[in-house]
Amino acid sequence: MTHHVILGAGPAGVIAAETIRKLAPRDTITLIGDEPEPSYSRMAIPYLLMGNIDEHGTYLRKSPTHFEDLKINVLQAKVQSAQAATKTIVFANGEALAYDTLLIATGSHPVSPPIPGIQSEGVHTCWTLADARAIAERAKPGARVLQLGAGFIGCIIMEALTARGVHLSVVEMGDRMVPRMMGPTAGGMIRDWCEAKGVEVFTGTRVESIEPGTPLTVKLSNDTTVQADLVISAAGVRPAIGFLENSGITCLLGVLTDEHLQTNVPGVFAAGDCAEAFDKVSGKTMVSAIQPNAAEQARIAAANMVAFAQGKPPQADLNGVTQINVLDTLGLISASFGDWQGTPGGDHVELTDKASGRHLSLRFQDDVMVGCNAVGWTEHIGVMRGLVEGQIKLGPWKDKLMQDPTRLVEAYQASALGQDDWSGSKTGRKR
Repeated sequence: MTHHVILGAGPAGVIAAETIRKLAPRDTITLIGDEPEPSYSRMAIPYLLMGNIDEHGTYLRKSPTHFEDLKINVLQAKVQSAQAATKTIVFANGEALAYDTLLIATGSHPVSPPIPGIQSEGVHTCWTLADARAIAERAKPGARVLQLGAGFIGCIIMEALTARGVHLSVVEMGDRMVPRMMGPTAGGMIRDWCEAKGVEVFTGTRVESIEPGTPLTVKLSNDTTVQADLVISAAGVRPAIGFLENSGITCLLGVLTDEHLQTNVPGVFAAGDCAEAFDKVSGKTMVSAIQPNAAEQARIAAANMVAFAQGKPPQADLNGVTQINVLDTLGLISASFGDWQGTPGGDHVELTDKASGRHLSLRFQDDVMVGCNAVGWTEHIGVMRGLVEGQIKLGPWKDKLMQDPTRLVEAYQASALGQDDWSGSKTGRKR
């Protein structure tokens, strides 16, 4: 009987375990997580802090007997190392577990910046349910909170903190908010919006030190000193793959996989935030830490794990990994798809209406839209994703979009749906 071992009990690990059970009813499945909690979604933590849900609402599966009913063994343990040569997992307590196929779905962990005092009492990440409990204890109405980082995750946390009625300051070392998702104009507009909502924002600024005490004293690189009852470190995340050192499994930024989500070691697969997979838009391998990609990768990896165990060729391929980010920052919707910074030799068109809080930036390579940014242009989000992910050849519509980037819906209808003679009217009727 085949033993499938899954490292990581987050969304990717859970979906993979369930998929394997559907495809292989008799195989043994062990799902390993390192937290003393039922499997939960980290993306639900801000909603927990807002009070929209309770802790049970963060759980990925609501029934307490879900995994037992599926005969999926759930184990709480910290993995020390993986040994591909002997097909074993070694735990921190020295015990070992053998596997026939292995899925690495350990996700990512917060980056701890090298700041004096970052380990002080009252400084927390916002990554686990334990973090959420600690934050809720200190983030009372009127509390002074300083957040380190204004990236995608930071902006989501910021939404939760403002809902709790705190006085919030945000420090971002980049020259704009969400610098890995938005260009200068878009990032600047998000900053202006946040400041108008009462959030103090420092961009192009670093936290130099955190002095312990009540309150905490935070010194910034712009010679400002901020007093805080709580400091939240949201300085980014990186794949949780340190235990794979000397494992024989190839890792770059993440665990390197092929189109089947298999690593360089036969029978060993990776999925989710720790996996480095091929992105069809950029033509490069990349880690895309978003839940929809994790879910798709988990299903594909699971199908191929079962096929490998049965001596069959891979049953599923990953079409690609497109960068997809849609963000609600205090009510301002922004989106970023694909290679939003463009490609060498590509074309670029941009439209900005700061008075109405709207910005649109499109990037092309030949007649294909390879990436885009949008702020406040919610009606185009689905079409932008479709054009970028589908790598749709726009033909003459590329030039029309260069003249008027707001005609995205028409361009999609004409190009993606094969209707090549559309009028310029907003109704999209044929001539």
